Amino acid sequence: MTKAIVAGAAGRMGKRIIHMIQQGADVTLAAAFEHAGHPDIHEDAGQVAGIGETGITIAGSLQEVGDQGDVIIDFTAPGATLENARFAHSKGLAMVIGTTGITGEALEELQELARDIRCVMAPNMSVGVNVMFKMAEEMARLLGDGYDMEILEVHHRLKKDAPSGTAMRLARILAQATERDLDEVAVYGRKGMIGERTDQEIGIQTWRAGDITGEHTVMFGGIGERLELVHRAHNRDNFARGAVRAATWVVGQAPGLYDMQDVLGLK
Repeated sequence: MTKAIVAGAAGRMGKRIIHMIQQGADVTLAAAFEHAGHPDIHEDAGQVAGIGETGITIAGSLQEVGDQGDVIIDFTAPGATLENARFAHSKGLAMVIGTTGITGEALEELQELARDIRCVMAPNMSVGVNVMFKMAEEMARLLGDGYDMEILEVHHRLKKDAPSGTAMRLARILAQATERDLDEVAVYGRKGMIGERTDQEIGIQTWRAGDITGEHTVMFGGIGERLELVHRAHNRDNFARGAVRAATWVVGQAPGLYDMQDVLGLK
């Protein structure tokens, strides 16, 4: 039985992860925590998640509960995730990281730490999205430079990072499949007299509105036709379900940095 520790237990994703853990047969909720000063500290994690009492109270730090589980599931914020990864590295704990918006030196350090522990890190834990990654790679390779490639991502108005981690992963997949340097060809917005679209650019556009859970579209535009690959998330449960699946998988692996393609056997 995998013993999971949930970071950000009172957040939107944390609560859905707790819900999915309680439904699983191969994983148990060992501990839960929030950042210091959060109003739900010392409350029952299940009550906060809306599923009834679990007997697990929300702690005020990972240090308080780090010895109670096998794997940390973390969908928090870049700074908090990096601190949690440092702790996991020092204690030999496994991690599942779904936090997005981690860039630069923080990302480099996180990847270095993750290689020494058992860690799944992915911008999107959804099974459907990870199949989308695989299909987008194959479509880009087959269609090549004869089709313009555009990505549109749509999320709720509270999302802090843009473009989404999933959109950026898709952009990297398209670039690699067509042997392009994403830093050179990515176009994140268009305004004014910009001239004709180049054959090499990959457009990445962002919309924010209402309570939209998440939508991603990859468009391949040719002359006289276009193909669209679309994923729409109806709620957060698909992400939470994938994270719990990753947690039960990663504890049995050798130390290393993995992604959901590994978990699902898509590589």
